[in-house]
Amino acid sequence: MAYLNSLTNMAAIIPARKCLLQISIPQLATRGLQTSFVLCRKHRRAGIYKVSKNQSIPLTYEQAKPPYAIGVDKSWLTWNTSNLKGEGRKSETTVEDVFIRNFMHGTWTGKLASEVVIKRRHNMIFLGAYINFGTKSLPGALRIYFLIGYTEELLSCLLKCPVKLELQTLDSDRDLIFKYV
Repeated sequence: MAYLNSLTNMAAIIPARKCLLQISIPQLATRGLQTSFVLCRKHRRAGIYKVSKNQSIPLTYEQAKPPYAIGVDKSWLTWNTSNLKGEGRKSETTVEDVFIRNFMHGTWTGKLASEVVIKRRHNMIFLGAYINFGTKSLPGALRIYFLIGYTEELLSCLLKCPVKLELQTLDSDRDLIFKYV
């Protein structure tokens, strides 16, 4: 009994928030409405990184931008034109994008320093990424050229359209850091 009294006292102490949709119980019973919390603008923080005490968390350019700036400040990682009129292969395009990303991560194991950007222009697929090889020695360059040719040729045969890789090499992963939070 004391527990119920303390709950009613707490309910009397806590004021109603501005964000709550307040409808009385009789109105709910007659109208058949279900209510829940209304999302306040200040409480939506999904996708935004929290600032650490000593600002030691590195972020790339893509991670540093908030989610609501996707179409303004940053670009999508896949340019998909299959939703235009006359294109009926929406699901095939999505499956191909997942396959391309998995193939690239498997072929360039531990070498990819960023996300794979897939751009479809007419009948060609352009793949862009940053790769990390560290040293600029001759065996590393030969390995890069082999993997580029291997990736382009195999993906062209599997997807039945020309594939072109646009890669940039980095000395270290630290070159991609845009800011610290």
